[in-house]
Amino acid sequence: MKKVIEASEVRNLVKSGDKLLVGGFGLSGSPLTIIDELLETDISDLTVVSNNLGEDSLGLHKLFVQGKIKNIIGSFFTTNKPAVTAWQKGELEIDLIPQGTLAEAIRAGGAGIGGFYTKTAVGTELVAGKEEREIDGERYIFEKAIKGDVSLVRAAKADKLGNLIYHTTARNFNPMVATAGKVVIAEVDEIVEVGELDPEYIVTPHAYVDYIIESKYVKKGGKYVESR
Repeated sequence: MKKVIEASEVRNLVKSGDKLLVGGFGLSGSPLTIIDELLETDISDLTVVSNNLGEDSLGLHKLFVQGKIKNIIGSFFTTNKPAVTAWQKGELEIDLIPQGTLAEAIRAGGAGIGGFYTKTAVGTELVAGKEEREIDGERYIFEKAIKGDVSLVRAAKADKLGNLIYHTTARNFNPMVATAGKVVIAEVDEIVEVGELDPEYIVTPHAYVDYIIESKYVKKGGKYVESR
């Protein structure tokens, strides 16, 4: 199967009602080009799992503004005041999960683990309705693993097989996200020939990646701008 595709072909890979797992922390490591392509579709009722909901009118914020997102599962939404307002009005569902728990839940989903027990958030409103048990005299709550229909990943480089290398902190949630989706689409800054990547630096093996597109964004002066 040919993995390197045109960005516009992403539009055919996501459908209404899908659960999307999206890498990124703020805008760092966010698949901005893929998200832009989804704006050109009529998909709706998406459930999105991501640390946050985009920022500065970029990334997932655009999908939210278009009304394509029904539910967002993540950790950090206070930088997106319109999303918080929409939640207060009942126009957007938000499931708040501590960052470490979110990362582990996605990792567990990718590893085929059904869930795990954690002490994080015990005794708070975040665990309402969740199973609780005592282990060695301490209270734990059960968190289900998170899996998705489509994973959207951002990496620095890919070879044509789909092996991925990440750039410093832009790595963030992306390696976990790449393991937990039925279909995995990677947006990368550079695509190279097979054999050009140092195996010691490959984080996501090609077996996880279904499609690769080239990013149209670069970072200049601390901001992400379109270059292609």
